[in-house]
Amino acid sequence: MEENKSLHQQLLEAGVHFGHLKKKWNPKMLPYIFAEKNGIHIIDLNKTIEGLDEAAAALKSIAKSGKKIMFVATKKQAKEIVAEAAAKVNMPFVTERWLGGMLTNFQTIRKSVKKMQSIEKMLQDGTMDSVTKKERLTLTRSKEKMEKVLGGISQMGRTPAALFMVDISHEHIALAEAKRLGINTFAMVDTNSDPTKVDFAIPSNDDATKSIAIIVNYLTAAIMEGLQERSQNKEEEETEEVGTERMRGLDIDEEGGEKGERRGRGAGRGAGAGRQGAGAGRGAGGGRQGSGNRPGASRPGAPRKA
Repeated sequence: MEENKSLHQQLLEAGVHFGHLKKKWNPKMLPYIFAEKNGIHIIDLNKTIEGLDEAAAALKSIAKSGKKIMFVATKKQAKEIVAEAAAKVNMPFVTERWLGGMLTNFQTIRKSVKKMQSIEKMLQDGTMDSVTKKERLTLTRSKEKMEKVLGGISQMGRTPAALFMVDISHEHIALAEAKRLGINTFAMVDTNSDPTKVDFAIPSNDDATKSIAIIVNYLTAAIMEGLQERSQNKEEEETEEVGTERMRGLDIDEEGGEKGERRGRGAGRGAGAGRQGAGAGRGAGGGRQGSGNRPGASRPGAPRKA
């Protein structure tokens, strides 16, 4: 309870509870509105905490599974906050402009990213030294322009498993593409938006910098926990594999030693049996020779004395 009270107080101080004017509200936000004050709707922070905890648990699970979560926030007051948070957890982000088809036409976007990376490589390895100054300047400007829009997704090899957005009314194109592809959606939803459009809605003020920062940082911390648990599990699995391989090696060595010992014993018994057989053969030969030289024994064909 103390943690909830502390979080409640932090949200209150950050102004997360301030919504839009009553005349701009969306009726579907009614379950999340606590009251109206001076013509402004006040968001129920208990509902905010519930939505925040559910979203954090889901994002932690996604991060633990090794999948990517894309952060989207092109609003001026959210750009820097979201870019820094995404960079901390090494997740893709879009903070400048959402290109149409960034998810639904991802292969084309990947081609643009590869082109940007190839230009950057050419500028670094000295390939551009042989071209004219004008051509080099044109390519540099082209790379900077693409990097501004695509820099946040340059390391993303496939479509993400989830999308986190600040203000779904402002990011309606990204939301539509995510829904079309069946991607899980998480978002800060203000009183002028429809919370049913996203899978995990966090009722909160999506205009104030402090409000955006506290929500984004809370979710980023949950993602970080998921990534840490994933790395720990990997280390444990590797340790178990090494132990299993060692045990297999010991079993093989013991089995080889036992086989060698059995072979040695068998060879020893065979040699003893051979020696015994050879002695028996010599004894039989001696017996035959002695019987032929007995006195008075008649040889075949010899004449008898009268």
